[in-house]
Amino acid sequence: MKDLITLVEIIGSLGLFLYGMQILSQGLQKAASGKFRRTMEMMTGNRLLSILTGFLITVVIQSSSATTVMVVSFVNAGLMNLVSAIGVIIGANIGTTVTGWIVALLGFSMDITVLSLLSMAVALPLMFSKKTKMRDLSEIFLGFGLLFIGLEFIQASMPDISGKSEVLAFLSSFEDKGVWSILLCVLIGTLVTIVVQSSSATMAITLTMAYQGWIGVWTAVALCLGQNIGTTVTAYLASLGTSTSAKRAALGHILFNVIGTVLVLLLLKPMMSVVNAVVPGDVFSLDKSEVVKILPTYLAAFHTFFNLFNAIVFFPFIKPFAALIERIVPEKRKFSDDDYHFTYIADKRTEATEFYLVALEGEVRKMGELTEDMFSSWCALSSSNDSDAVEEKVRELSRMEERGDQMQEQLTDFAVDMLKDSQTPTNASYLHAIIRIIDEMESITDSIYNLSKLSEDRIRKGIVLHSEERAEIEGYKSLTGSYLSFVMSNISNDSPSMLEEAKDKESRMDSEHKRLGDEVQKRLSEGNGDFRTQLLILEIERNLEHIGDYLTNIAETVCHEEKHTPGLEEVWNGKIMADAE
Repeated sequence: MKDLITLVEIIGSLGLFLYGMQILSQGLQKAASGKFRRTMEMMTGNRLLSILTGFLITVVIQSSSATTVMVVSFVNAGLMNLVSAIGVIIGANIGTTVTGWIVALLGFSMDITVLSLLSMAVALPLMFSKKTKMRDLSEIFLGFGLLFIGLEFIQASMPDISGKSEVLAFLSSFEDKGVWSILLCVLIGTLVTIVVQSSSATMAITLTMAYQGWIGVWTAVALCLGQNIGTTVTAYLASLGTSTSAKRAALGHILFNVIGTVLVLLLLKPMMSVVNAVVPGDVFSLDKSEVVKILPTYLAAFHTFFNLFNAIVFFPFIKPFAALIERIVPEKRKFSDDDYHFTYIADKRTEATEFYLVALEGEVRKMGELTEDMFSSWCALSSSNDSDAVEEKVRELSRMEERGDQMQEQLTDFAVDMLKDSQTPTNASYLHAIIRIIDEMESITDSIYNLSKLSEDRIRKGIVLHSEERAEIEGYKSLTGSYLSFVMSNISNDSPSMLEEAKDKESRMDSEHKRLGDEVQKRLSEGNGDFRTQLLILEIERNLEHIGDYLTNIAETVCHEEKHTPGLEEVWNGKIMADAE
């Protein structure tokens, strides 16, 4: 019964430790806000920047598993290529060592109770601040406090085995059996990390057991190596049922960690000697009572050295490594090109909304590209008199319009779900604005499809436009196309000059629409035009005018003039200070 209570205490302490990590992660993400998102944009840069990005993000969210899951998501959404993904994964492995250093340097070298209570004391007044930024900082300190309390409970719940010779003999046997005992400990470290789903938490347990004298340096190092393999399972499970690219990214994570572990195992003795030479003290010659004092620092240093070694070894071969993965996992199409499927994977423990916004932003830009492609297709269609070619083009535009409907439905549902758990006013403002923009873009695709049907009707009914009428439509079409290209290329530009130019273009469209309407009325009143032809011209002009209205709505939303919505440029680049109510 006593052993069962001890086990429950250890599990509960671990849960408190993980909860502290989650609170800390959320607070760091909120405080970082737009800066965090700009850091993620480096993911698609060169290999070195990708590694740096992976490191920085993992330090912020305190979970390499969460980072790699999000990398798989980005690859799945087509926002990142495999080479960049591998770079981020390498950086994430280095970034996850920071947690070990925090635990080793603070958790065992000073009174954790004082540290945790001090952190919570700082958090308390910040919780009641009127400024959101201060409340975000309170979560950081609260997370640190809970993390250290959990670590203290883990230490306290570890039973004293100094008087149990049989237990000590069993644990010491792992230290003396050479290669097989090391491989067994690697396997145990892998399995424990798979169960806990956090290499940082498993590292904390390993450091605690080492500090308590349960395990020696060889066993602790082997467990540390196993944790690096076990942490790959989270991303692999996230990749199941996703695109080929996402599966490749997950496999890259697994192979990188497994191959790196094998290399380190082959060089284990010299590598441990190098770390021993760097860390003060000597874990191989000091008495056990002295070794346990420096062992947590030694393990943190070994963990960092291990991941830096792997990064240096793999860095020159990232592209060949990516090519190898592509050969192992060949391309398989799950959906047809006409269908739209937005699948985004996320680690729910971290609720890293900033990552979601980057993915959503990329999809909105794709939707903008769709509207431009549709308009270009209609422009080519509108001047054609080949009935077969027009019919085929209308079918193509129908498929594109259906894709626009699918994008609106899936992206809006995704944004609404995100609003339920939005972390900051900035993120909520972004989501409200993006939902409006998605809706306006979908309306544009509807109008363009209507225009294609009007062109089809023109040929089917044998309507012939005179040169003057064609010139009128071409001029208005040119104005609309120019306005469409301008807005879509400035979708994240909230400068006053952008809105001023957008309104100027809308004003010219309105003037031209009025002039063309007057021309149609004049021809009808003078009996100079066929009624069906003039009605067709009015319908074309009406749909083009609607496109102009939708574009103005988008420009106003981008520039936060519509319903006091914060501008997307401000939101995307973090210019809005998180000090609102």
